[in-house]
Amino acid sequence: MSSVILSVVAGERVPDPVRTTPSTNPANTADVVGTIGSAGADVFTRAAAAAKTAQYGWAALPAPQRGQVVANVGRLMTANKTRLAALVTREIGKPLAEALGEVQEIIDTCDFFIGEGRRLYGQTVPSEMPDKQLFTFRRPVGAVAVISAGNFPVAVPSWYIVPALLCGNTVVWKPAEYSAVVSDAFYEIFAHAGVPAGVLNVVYADGADTFAGLEQALAAGLIDKVGFTGSSEVGTRIGELCGRHLQTPCLELGGKNPMVITEDADLDLAVEGALFSGFGTAGQRCTSLGTVIVHESIHDTFIEKFSTAVREAAMGDPREDVLFGPLLDEKFAAGFEKSLGWIAAHHQVIGSTGRVGADNPRDGFVGDPSAGLFYHPVIVDGVRPDDELFLNETFGPIVGVTTYSTLDEAIALGNKPGYGLSSSIYTTDPNKAFRFAQGISAGMVSVNNSTSGAEAHLPFGGNGKSGNGSRQSGIWVLDQFTRWQSLNWDYSGKLQKAQMDTVTVEADDDFLLPG
Repeated sequence: MSSVILSVVAGERVPDPVRTTPSTNPANTADVVGTIGSAGADVFTRAAAAAKTAQYGWAALPAPQRGQVVANVGRLMTANKTRLAALVTREIGKPLAEALGEVQEIIDTCDFFIGEGRRLYGQTVPSEMPDKQLFTFRRPVGAVAVISAGNFPVAVPSWYIVPALLCGNTVVWKPAEYSAVVSDAFYEIFAHAGVPAGVLNVVYADGADTFAGLEQALAAGLIDKVGFTGSSEVGTRIGELCGRHLQTPCLELGGKNPMVITEDADLDLAVEGALFSGFGTAGQRCTSLGTVIVHESIHDTFIEKFSTAVREAAMGDPREDVLFGPLLDEKFAAGFEKSLGWIAAHHQVIGSTGRVGADNPRDGFVGDPSAGLFYHPVIVDGVRPDDELFLNETFGPIVGVTTYSTLDEAIALGNKPGYGLSSSIYTTDPNKAFRFAQGISAGMVSVNNSTSGAEAHLPFGGNGKSGNGSRQSGIWVLDQFTRWQSLNWDYSGKLQKAQMDTVTVEADDDFLLPG
């Protein structure tokens, strides 16, 4: 393989990138993980054409055999779990324990979809006509474009790519630029698992070239479905582009995920959940905790316990046993500093803010903070419903806190930002749990658990500014990567016209029982 990581179209590396950029370790920015060759828009379009060409032959392979390829992927992921996880940790700074969990999520996804190769069920439907049978079938949508973020550089792509391939589709995958080295390792595992050339293509490109290439591919009829994980802002643009071509994309976007803590909650458990939800992966998950909505009667006790937990949490070198490490990339550091600018005079800031360093130290930091993009975890108490900090996704280690008096008020506060991805309630009262689940707009609800975390067989996705209602994972994602086809088979030997030739069974409407 070339020392520069290049795009892959129809099984071949694409030479002559438009530019090369280093991918650096955010925990040690002097450590260059690899060099990425960025492609132009034309390469994306070529990859879409290659996927379109390969799709018919791949779909013709029986689904159980496609499932066997998925099984091969899972087996190779298992064999390479520690290596791939170590690369995730090095390239994006995710703590090793979380990185291992992320690779396990790929393995779990493969395990689930192996069986779906034998369960792409349709239905046999009774006809209203004699000598006629009705059937339904799942058919692949065609060539799929997948554009993914880098905070989950291998787990989230697997949510798209594994079911898409299993259903008989081919894929053009555009990973995040800042996680391209681990993305290339992910691709190599698929290639060595028996995925044919052209069935999975990878394009390394910046956002502008990707959008231009996608626009060209859609206009040429080369892409039949788009899956996107990323910001709500970019998701809106992709949704508009797909709409012009009468396509419905699968959009998994940002979140401002609320956690409600009731007066009867197990407070120590709630603090543990808030700590992981808010500061795991340095708050860089779409499902990260946005605002804690705590009952006014326990606010002071919660703040005391939560601030202690945050102060004592280990942060630093992600290769060590830490809760969180650095921010993913310089652009996310800049974005997080903008979020810190939303802190207002009426807020109470608990803990230090800004970048960790010699002039802004954190007690117990693990490693050398000056080497990477490390930021203090921040609790902001007293946020109000009209605050920018309350309304907007922050994508970093910051958690807002506000209070409520009634559960209806808490639900209204949770819904106000307009996102609808994940949510959580801590309570020992089942009635409150069900009322919260009924009233909250989020696509995912946790009771006595964090806002973060997904299982491979449960639907994942949101509503409002968090997505367009599409779902990933489990059997529900099959609706993204298949289209329903109905078949009616008439063997009567004559033309039967539905509704026109149907025989009506008449009743004696005047009949009454005696008495």
